[in-house]
Amino acid sequence: MAIPYVFEDEIEHGVCKRLTPLIRRVICNNPGPFTYTGTTTFIVGNGVVAIIDPGPNNDSHLDAIIAALDPSEVVSHILVTHTHSDHSPLANALKERTGAKICGFAGINNDRTRNKSQIDTKVAIEDANFVEMEEAIQRDFIPDIPLLHQDIINGPDWTLEAIYTPGHISNHVCFLLHEEKTMFSGDHVMGWATSVIVPPDGNMADYMESLERLLSYDLELLRPTHGPEIQNPKTFIKAYITHRQNREEQILGQLAKGTTQIQDMIPVLYADTDKRLYPAAAMSVLAHLEGLVRTGKVVCDTEIKLSSNFQLK
Repeated sequence: MAIPYVFEDEIEHGVCKRLTPLIRRVICNNPGPFTYTGTTTFIVGNGVVAIIDPGPNNDSHLDAIIAALDPSEVVSHILVTHTHSDHSPLANALKERTGAKICGFAGINNDRTRNKSQIDTKVAIEDANFVEMEEAIQRDFIPDIPLLHQDIINGPDWTLEAIYTPGHISNHVCFLLHEEKTMFSGDHVMGWATSVIVPPDGNMADYMESLERLLSYDLELLRPTHGPEIQNPKTFIKAYITHRQNREEQILGQLAKGTTQIQDMIPVLYADTDKRLYPAAAMSVLAHLEGLVRTGKVVCDTEIKLSSNFQLK
């Protein structure tokens, strides 16, 4: 099943657009190969509102968010899907301007929130730093309200439920707006591209489990932080799962042909992909291989890292 990608070309940065009676959006002017048209900040509710994914440290975007509010509106909560640098850093400045409480899963590599990776952390982080990506982690993120799976945050006309979805990063959480059966999916599911899994904090087994978790919810729409809304959520999520399963089979096929290094697999596996995304693709392949090593299907000659040699067991 091919992923039925959806795209959006005509957008205005810094302009508030009302999407539904309960949802407004403002898109930050930070387009790129990992952010698509930019980071979408959502405003949920009327009168007393929640803001989802404030975005990167960007003064113009902060001003645009404030301008999108009615003068009498109160921001009660700032909700963060995860702590990558295009999602969370503006939360502190927005809190200073509004007095709202910051909510999110606290920290990374937390025993409460993730499975322990087999990847050597120091080696893998060196690999990730070598790869020029926009997925830097805000490591000093401390929420005022640490969230757990299925925690509820309320406003007068809205109810948001935190759905823990590790994989893209260990502290990723989606938010379900009960009144509209809409899931704010952060980077967990996007319409224009697949999510990048960057070890050691990103974990493919966690990611697949989190995709399956979303299938248990009665949803009408997904609203990612990058790109347009996704209709028919269950069909789309199932296509995401199939895509990852197929990718794993392709990796096993490369190993069966004697290709042992990730750098040699990427041009074959991602022949139709923008080469600017090859570094990100390499990290996702690394995440697949970590899982295959863990399940005993593949062996690795050293610590699990981008430059390792992998073979079928």
